[in-house]
Amino acid sequence: MQSGVLAADGADLYWEAHGEGPAIVLAHGVGGNHAIWFRQIGPLSRANRVITFDHRGFGRSTDRDGRGRMAFAEDLRALLDHLGVERALLVGQSMGGGTCVDFACRWPERVAALAIADSLHAIAEPDDVRPLMDEARAATRELGQIERVLGGKARAADPSLAILYAQINSFNATDRHNLAGAFPTYAPEAIGGGRFPILFIAGVDDVLFPIEAIRRVQTRVPGSFMVEVSDAGHSAFLERPVEFNDTLLTLAQMAGHAGRVAAHSNAAGYTAA
Repeated sequence: MQSGVLAADGADLYWEAHGEGPAIVLAHGVGGNHAIWFRQIGPLSRANRVITFDHRGFGRSTDRDGRGRMAFAEDLRALLDHLGVERALLVGQSMGGGTCVDFACRWPERVAALAIADSLHAIAEPDDVRPLMDEARAATRELGQIERVLGGKARAADPSLAILYAQINSFNATDRHNLAGAFPTYAPEAIGGGRFPILFIAGVDDVLFPIEAIRRVQTRVPGSFMVEVSDAGHSAFLERPVEFNDTLLTLAQMAGHAGRVAAHSNAAGYTAA
């Protein structure tokens, strides 16, 4: 593993890199930081170079000028430049999806593929999607963080997951209440332009981004497809990591961005279909 702190414009950005091969970048959500990807790093780094980082204001990163989300994509570009990465498969979960969508729209030549996980951040909500999102925002406004991000089935099946999530979240100076800045928004039809494959992957039981809202947006994004993860809420990457990881590995293969070493599922006894 490699790690470091990059002095960016108005921020200090903590990063880690695991493994070797074509780069996969994992951008966390508002409740996480680089440590939240503990179920992805092992399986994905067998064939790829996996880069995790803390958005400014999260984990071990600072946000000295208070720009928050409006600087996230520029921070990611600075990090890729620093690490010598010309093109990467970008994976953005929730808030991190906004980072990756913004980056992909501004610098598409540097994107091998884009995975938008349980997120519609930085995407303009069409008229038939906005009512669904307004209803979800109203219904979840008073929920605690754990109830927002982990589906009920995951909490019941593995109570320790909620404890671990809360512990990782506790290292963040920023939360959804004090998060600064705003993402620019892009029409779904403008994302990617068919230049690279785009995956929407979402938990069917997500209360923050209803699955029907994501379905309706996905149909408008050129070159995109969708994978729905059953028995998962807003954090499919934690709740159903085997399905999540194998989907990303498939996306890497589709994009010609997989490493030379064969990567196998992290499920014991897994048999490829």
